[in-house]
Amino acid sequence: MCAKASRNCNPCSTASATRPENAPPPWHTVRVKYPRDIPPMWFLLAMGAEVALHMWSPGPRLIRYPWTISGLLLNLLGLRLTLNSVQRFRREKTGVRPFTEATTLISGGAYRFTRNPMYLGMVMMLAGAALMCGTSWPWVVPPLFWLVIDRRFVAREEQFLRERFGAEYEQFCRRVRRWI
Repeated sequence: MCAKASRNCNPCSTASATRPENAPPPWHTVRVKYPRDIPPMWFLLAMGAEVALHMWSPGPRLIRYPWTISGLLLNLLGLRLTLNSVQRFRREKTGVRPFTEATTLISGGAYRFTRNPMYLGMVMMLAGAALMCGTSWPWVVPPLFWLVIDRRFVAREEQFLRERFGAEYEQFCRRVRRWI
């Protein structure tokens, strides 16, 4: 008999009578296996790779100063796109981190044009950094980052949202492109 039984409550006996023998206790939470890494970790790794490539193996110079400064504008646009999207998620009180509970399907703001504005903003920032470097090898990183994010996160997130929102999400997918 458990300690709660002394208060005219015996959840242990009622719970064991109604659940199968091998079932976890009712307070047990099931952990779903999703990636432990998150896209900002991949972004920082990619940014570090760009800097390392530029410093140790730059390749031929493609863009010269003062044109390299235009990469700053691309960085700022990508940062704004990412931060505005995060802010919209927080305003709607839905999970920002991939695979956390989605309470609302966001379809306003940048989500009218792309289903992945946060990731698109990160790709824009990597392209801006490569532009600021002005050399060839950093340009290898943005498409690789895009590929990792698309395969590791976007495909699974879309399945997750399809299960959560059903026809509403399918209609959203028909209306809005995945990237641009």
